[in-house]
Amino acid sequence: MINKTEAEEQQYLSHIIDRLDVACVAVDENVARTFKELNEQKAYLYEHKTGMDAAEKASVKQAVNMQAISGEAVVAYKERLRKLMKSPYFGRFDFRQNDQKKASPIYVGIHSYFDEEENKTLIHDWRAPVSGMFYDFEPGDAYFNSPSGTKTGVIERKRQYRIKDGIMEMMLESDLYIRDEVLQKELSRSADDKMKNIVATIQRDQNAIIRNETSPVLIIQGVAGSGKTSIALHRIAFLLYRYKETLTSRDIMIISPNKVFSDYISNVLPELGEENIPEMEMEQLAERILAKKFRFKGFFDQVNRLLERHEPDFIERIAFKSTSEFLDKLASYTDWLKRDRLVEHDIAVRFKVIPGRYLRERFHAHTHLPLLRRHQAIATDVLNMVKRNFGYDLRAGEKKDIRTAVKKMMGSDNLRILYQEFYDWLDRPDMFRYASGSTYEYADLFPLLYLKMQLEGAESYQQVKHLIVDEMQDYSAVQYAVLARLFPCNKTILGDANQHVNPYSSTTSADIAGVFPGSESVSLNKSYRSTLEITNFTLRISPRVDVETVERYGEEPEILSFGNTADENRAILGKVRAFLASDYHTLGILCKTQKQASVLHSYLERHGISAHLLTPGSSTLNAGVLIASAHLAKGLEFDQVIVPHTDEQNYKTDVDRSMLYIACTRAMHRLTLTHTGKRTGLICD
Repeated sequence: MINKTEAEEQQYLSHIIDRLDVACVAVDENVARTFKELNEQKAYLYEHKTGMDAAEKASVKQAVNMQAISGEAVVAYKERLRKLMKSPYFGRFDFRQNDQKKASPIYVGIHSYFDEEENKTLIHDWRAPVSGMFYDFEPGDAYFNSPSGTKTGVIERKRQYRIKDGIMEMMLESDLYIRDEVLQKELSRSADDKMKNIVATIQRDQNAIIRNETSPVLIIQGVAGSGKTSIALHRIAFLLYRYKETLTSRDIMIISPNKVFSDYISNVLPELGEENIPEMEMEQLAERILAKKFRFKGFFDQVNRLLERHEPDFIERIAFKSTSEFLDKLASYTDWLKRDRLVEHDIAVRFKVIPGRYLRERFHAHTHLPLLRRHQAIATDVLNMVKRNFGYDLRAGEKKDIRTAVKKMMGSDNLRILYQEFYDWLDRPDMFRYASGSTYEYADLFPLLYLKMQLEGAESYQQVKHLIVDEMQDYSAVQYAVLARLFPCNKTILGDANQHVNPYSSTTSADIAGVFPGSESVSLNKSYRSTLEITNFTLRISPRVDVETVERYGEEPEILSFGNTADENRAILGKVRAFLASDYHTLGILCKTQKQASVLHSYLERHGISAHLLTPGSSTLNAGVLIASAHLAKGLEFDQVIVPHTDEQNYKTDVDRSMLYIACTRAMHRLTLTHTGKRTGLICD
């Protein structure tokens, strides 16, 4: 038997769906009418194109364009209604303002719905000011900030629902305990190949980050599984709602670690009714600014080299170029060039002399110009002075000689030479090596880019009004200095210092805050992804991580030992077949290196397993069995994870520890490690 309260809610849900259905019919009629009028206007324009003057043509074309825009808006509105019909709302709270005698029920959903017949909002968008109380308060005193001021009152009741395809699957009276229960049920579900929206389970600390409107640069340090990327995307959805008149999806950009991660998060904003935002990888950004004139190794190549062999000199070069001190030295070098690059001397023009001091004066007069473009302005000044003071009408060859002399005083304008001379200036020529031929090591890419921007100038991305930077720990101080110059806009920067794939060039939130004065840093220490058993196991790999776990229990992680690789591979094959027969959706087999992933992928394919091998060139993520290096799996999550070859030879360095930690923290429900011979010592007993 269902009780009366549930019956009333079921009845109300039916009423809401009926109202939404009526609204959909009205929208269909509106769309049909709009497109009929649009076609009529187009026909009129075609039939009378010879008889209309320019003003009348422009007027009709404008009307056609406005009609088309209106039609697109109506179609988008119908799409929102269609989504609401499947799941109109997920929460309700009854709020009584202090000046009112009766509480009003507020239903919270993914979109708002105002019913014209009832003349009221039946569903409130989760981003609306009043809806913030659903996330921030339990029954009792509450308030929200409305456009007309702060409204105070009391929440008398809270409920949560799960509605799927118009059917109410769950309704719970909500207090703190019940909210945890709802969260537990959501966390216990299987992982998909796309990140989902979390509007029904946003926690109070997450809500504060999402609705932060005051921080020009917000830095989010979040442990593995804390939902930081999802929170950043919901923050963007909130800002698009809050500033809909001045901010669109096209005004936002995300710096993404790779294309697969971009595909993984591609579902979130459309689910929330927003368009996906433009994305770019750091290396793509560098290629654009450098105009593809320089060859360089990528970040994946750098990490792979660190994993496959131990090279102290290579490690030293990476570490040397990753710090804020290195950035300071690079800035000092560019300042020195801008201040002292000109080695002036007198220039003889026929029987007259242009003194060197005049050239230095003009050199400093043009500090507003990039250094490597300054010689042109100085030469022009000299030519004008010659004509003005000496009355000479110089021949083309004489003008060329003056320009050549000025340029020679400025020294080389070759960026390659200037960059290499930087290490001589530092008295550290050993810190620069080409990777091969004229190909730069990845650690040199952004210092080179920084130097180019300082000496040649670079157009900033003025059209971008908000920048998101994910995996913040994998970018150096120089890279953040480049981003600060290219993107003079508000920023949301997020990551986890414990998940660096290269410990020699990683940064913390404190390091990043030093690049962005006035920034605000927040921490998310609660992990929602993994079971308590898996989270506790990962602390045996990185014991210094400060993490608070959600008490969701499951199986203890397995560590399986084998006498030879053949037996280890057969065991992995058995685990894969068991997964395929289970109710789980995703299995990640995460190896230390790309080479190991490729070998294991070939083995499974030979035994009839269809698995997706993730490579640096991959652009999509699919459910099922995925094989990848831990580096490429960053940011992803899986129902089950298998980490092969966890022996003492394969996992032994600081970089290896990072890879092992990242691999294990991808697991939601089940984790298995396998090894042949002696187990790695990176897992504490």
